[in-house]
Amino acid sequence: MTVGRGASPAAPGFGDRLAAATATHGPLAVGIDPHPSLLAAWGLADDLEGLRRFSVGVVEALGGRVAALKPQSALFERHGSAGVAVLEEVIAAAREAGTLVVVDAKRGDIGSTMAGYADAYLRDGSPLAGDAVTLSPYLGFGSLRPAVDAAVASGRGVFVLALTSNPEGPGVQHAVGPDGVPVAVGVARAAAEVNRAAAGTSRLGPVGLVVGATVGDAPARLGLDLAEVRGPLLAPGVGAQGAEAPELAEVFGEARSAVLASSSRAVLGAGPSHGALAGAAARAAEQAATALGR
Repeated sequence: MTVGRGASPAAPGFGDRLAAATATHGPLAVGIDPHPSLLAAWGLADDLEGLRRFSVGVVEALGGRVAALKPQSALFERHGSAGVAVLEEVIAAAREAGTLVVVDAKRGDIGSTMAGYADAYLRDGSPLAGDAVTLSPYLGFGSLRPAVDAAVASGRGVFVLALTSNPEGPGVQHAVGPDGVPVAVGVARAAAEVNRAAAGTSRLGPVGLVVGATVGDAPARLGLDLAEVRGPLLAPGVGAQGAEAPELAEVFGEARSAVLASSSRAVLGAGPSHGALAGAAARAAEQAATALGR
């Protein structure tokens, strides 16, 4: 399986690679979140060496054992340029281990600035390019076009924020635009349009959404059919983290087969032992698969 680089015309796209990875390892992405409190829990200092030992340690423990790893860019950036270099090292190490990487950067801007982000996170040869990146659409979904085009061209993917579980989210995501369509529904429809055009024979297209597993009946109330998106759904809050089968059926409906559960502290808290981390990830993947009916 080719990861961490663009796909050739004959190679599978991101949606197919993700489907294969989840079939093998379960529907789980483990976050690499080097938060100061987790560094302390591992007996590490909140400095560059602690950052590197923590982050590379997660890859060593879980590379080749989970569907995806999801490094949180902000927690590397807080250490400056040297911290970003560690993020590059983590992406390269995960690629070497054969594990998909979702860079959790939540970038979003317009014009040449968005093109710059696309170049950084989705271009072949960029040391920051994993297999997918998270994006924020709140300057309008159309502002993400440079990143979407780059993902399609390179065989990578993007996860666009749609329905998040933070209390501030609904004020923006549920708001109705001048066209009478809720913002989240507009984002989902735009993602579906790209996927219809780009997916070809793939079950899942290159544009996924971030949808919190604990948002309840929000999709139904807003008129959002997640199955119609035909893209992967990155979902914090599955299984041991909160939502179980009944809640997931309410949120995702027929799209549960496209869900990639995201877990960070529930797995990372088992470290620094590699064996304990691997065991925690295996349990989280099993719990997510059971909750999703897979």
